[in-house]
Amino acid sequence: MGTHEAINNIIRLVGGQRNINKVWHCMTRLRFDLIDDNKVDQNEIKKLPGVLGAQLQSDQFQVIIGPKVNTWYEQMLTVLGNNDTAVPAATKGRKSLISLFMDTVSGVFGPIVPAIAGAGMIKGLLAGLIALKVVSAKSDTVMVIDLIASGVFYFLPFFLAVSAAKIFKTNEYLAAAVAACLMYPSLIDAAKALATHQEGAVSALWLLNAIPVSVFNYSSSVIPVIFSILALSYIHRWVDSIMPDVLKTVFTPTLTLFIGALAALVVIGPIGIWLGKGLALFIEGLFSVSASFAGLIVGAIRPVAILTGMHHAMTPIALQNFSDRGYDMLMPMMFMANMAIAGSTFAIWRLSRDRQERTVTLSAAISALLGITEPALFGVLTRYKKAFIAATVASSLASAFIAFFGVRLYGYILSSIFSLPAYIGPYFTFALAGVVMALVLSFFLTTLLVGKEQASQDA
Repeated sequence: MGTHEAINNIIRLVGGQRNINKVWHCMTRLRFDLIDDNKVDQNEIKKLPGVLGAQLQSDQFQVIIGPKVNTWYEQMLTVLGNNDTAVPAATKGRKSLISLFMDTVSGVFGPIVPAIAGAGMIKGLLAGLIALKVVSAKSDTVMVIDLIASGVFYFLPFFLAVSAAKIFKTNEYLAAAVAACLMYPSLIDAAKALATHQEGAVSALWLLNAIPVSVFNYSSSVIPVIFSILALSYIHRWVDSIMPDVLKTVFTPTLTLFIGALAALVVIGPIGIWLGKGLALFIEGLFSVSASFAGLIVGAIRPVAILTGMHHAMTPIALQNFSDRGYDMLMPMMFMANMAIAGSTFAIWRLSRDRQERTVTLSAAISALLGITEPALFGVLTRYKKAFIAATVASSLASAFIAFFGVRLYGYILSSIFSLPAYIGPYFTFALAGVVMALVLSFFLTTLLVGKEQASQDA
């Protein structure tokens, strides 16, 4: 039996194409969001050649394929795309908003985790070499390696757009075109000019002197792009439904791109950015109440902020603190959050039995330890919600601990394990204790909440 035949059998054994609401994949598994889980014949699916296992987990039906999962996924999309699927008569009970959000983010980031993990590892190792003064931060070597590592994160909107287009079932190239609008140099340059208060800088560009396009830097953004592509999928379907057949080839993509890009630039993108700015103001208010209380809250929201891309709003606060006070207490809390994320990811690595998953998870854990948490968050913890909760709790408690003792930094540095030398001084003991607390507590809580049996099945 060939792969094509096996895929057809999988579709049949999960209840047919009409029972499939959505399909995506992670590093080793095909993941199905099905209308009726009771229609699945797991035992027969497990018997198919090339299938390593199958299970129903966290409202998803998962078929374990292994390293060849991307090939199977591409062929499955081809098979599913050959026939028009009628709208299902019944739908599954609604998930909570948090579960829906986490599943969507996991689905979008799953295919691009290898690029993020690879770049994250390079970036983290480079930061360590700089911190240990093995290489000079201003050398050409560092510049070249950094552009290799940072390119993925800077142009993340493009990766997200293509991946989200597959999840939301819309045209990938139109999605990339919308991301290109958000990343166009004119907009980014205008945002940088505004941020540095250059003469002539403007906060908005005006379309037809009536529609404001807010000036923001969308590089490395997450939420604005994902929601823009979600909106694009609905816009594309609507335009296609009203467009006469003779005009569809030219005018459907034209109108879809124009409306979708405007929606992203005028409404969706700014909302995502302003949510981040609101988070920044909220954090400033917390410090005026109590540093320990601020640590408790900042530590709790930091993992979610990274997940949504709103964590960038914290960096200007830290930089302003360096300028105004000569020190900052926010960045040490970011450090604790990174260590907590690393601890939870190491726990998942220890609990997992799948060789491919262990390799990817270990890489993500080391990357988080080196200060790059995206691979761990998007590639691992969004798929293990209890582990994400464990990391959040550990981050919160460790941040409150160091804030109580007044741990602070006197200069900007990446929140990596190699950053510890920057804390040498009166607060070093407390900073070190905080790192140990974040790592150990997150590791222990994840092990306790996830457990060996679930970890061996979840992935």
